[in-house]
Amino acid sequence: MSDHRQVAVKDRRAEPTGPGRRAARRSGGDDRPPPEEPPASRRSSGRSPRRGGLSLSRWIGIGVTGLLVLGTLGGYKVYHDIEDKFKKVDLDAELGNNRPPETGALNVLIVGSDSREGAGNKRYGQHMQGLGERTDTIMLLHISPDRDRATLLSFPRDSMVQVPQCKSPQTKAIIPPGLKMINATFNEGGIACTWRTIESLTQIHIDHFVKVDFSGFKNIVDALGGVPICVSKDVVDPKAKLNLKAGTHVVKGETALAYVRARYQMGDGSDLSRIKRQQVFLNQVMKKATGSDLLTDPIKLSSFLQAAAGSLTMDSHLNVNRMMEIAQSAKKLTAKGLQAITVPWMPDPADKNRVVWKPEAATLFEAIRSDTEVTPPAKDAAKPKVKNEQVRVQVLNGTGRFGVAGEVATKLAAQGFVVIQTGNAGPATGVATTSVRYAKAETEGPAYGDALALRLSGDKLTPVAGKMRGTNVQNYAPTIPVTAPPKGPIIQLVIGADWKGVRVPAKIPDSLKGNVVDSKTDPCQ
Repeated sequence: MSDHRQVAVKDRRAEPTGPGRRAARRSGGDDRPPPEEPPASRRSSGRSPRRGGLSLSRWIGIGVTGLLVLGTLGGYKVYHDIEDKFKKVDLDAELGNNRPPETGALNVLIVGSDSREGAGNKRYGQHMQGLGERTDTIMLLHISPDRDRATLLSFPRDSMVQVPQCKSPQTKAIIPPGLKMINATFNEGGIACTWRTIESLTQIHIDHFVKVDFSGFKNIVDALGGVPICVSKDVVDPKAKLNLKAGTHVVKGETALAYVRARYQMGDGSDLSRIKRQQVFLNQVMKKATGSDLLTDPIKLSSFLQAAAGSLTMDSHLNVNRMMEIAQSAKKLTAKGLQAITVPWMPDPADKNRVVWKPEAATLFEAIRSDTEVTPPAKDAAKPKVKNEQVRVQVLNGTGRFGVAGEVATKLAAQGFVVIQTGNAGPATGVATTSVRYAKAETEGPAYGDALALRLSGDKLTPVAGKMRGTNVQNYAPTIPVTAPPKGPIIQLVIGADWKGVRVPAKIPDSLKGNVVDSKTDPCQ
């Protein structure tokens, strides 16, 4: 059973609802896309009406752009000179200790703020200064343990999700848990509430957060000398203040802002269509950042950092040393290694102006959650190179919990292992320690055992000579029958109480490949 705690469609009406929730539903049953702005009764209580002007859902990619550009920089002095310009927030007390485990990957929560504070932001609504901030941009950037691949998850702002109990950063009042639109977490409970909500929904450990305001986007794009975009037809969007002829353009400043915020004259007019276009824009930013002289020209680099730093807010642990660590480990990360995808969604049956997540979201979260760091064994010329398809596996459940062997067998079979049997191991109280075992007489046992051990989460297990006796052993019938079973040794996986799971490859599931935006995606929208 998945750890994904999404809003189940069939249980939707049984969930507790906030005051006035049903009254806030729009009449009619049309199939219109989620609205540009939440209905008034859905807005955070105690806040002023929704402010007009620019919305950060139109700026998906701002924070990740800055983070990835910063992550490719080198030199302690570069960071040291600008560290004081970054705004820092200590969230340790609010996040608590009951959190998903770390895996060796780097996961960064990125949100955009529509604050009008500061000289660079007040031009977008000077009369709105002092009214606080909201976000419609919520993303999770996942960088693999070896730092050469990245996945950017975009969470639709109209997603109805279960939100944990939070605390108002202004009044310190307790905000009760319940079913809410996901962007309400930041509006009501601040970044700590959004952080805790994403962790509870995905069970992915978040390491850091970055918040970006209006001026940050322009600073980043302008520092790159503009970003190339393409439109397939003439675009005239008065609301976005965008006027472009069909063809390719290099956009900067206000034009870049207008392009990423345009909605009604591009795509199908929905916020979700705009998200995909913004993901394409982000890939263009990555190409420009990794292919320009910004990172090697000290004058350009210094100017960029000085301008961008004041637009970013980070958690207190994202310090100079951590940035240096990211910089060194992210050198292999290029635009080709970045994939962007929106959490799979469908219209909410209870309100077609909102969305809920499809079951495929659980598979996507698990792939990211299981992308853990495993230290490969030392190279041994005497050991043959063994592929998953060559390994026969017997899976024995020593946890005392029903069904674990079957679940593990299914995941191993999906990665090519030839699972032949499942069963139980040890006393009714269970086995304490997980182990990978082979018959004492098998000289190739260690090599075949290593192939299996590398696909298990947690510390690398050393295969053990000698097998355990299984009980209730049954033959395993894979979904796709194996026509030519391998002839190598049978490796035994004994699942103990310390079991950490199967290391699922962190790749986009095949069923979602059509929704992926990467460096090969046609940029002409």
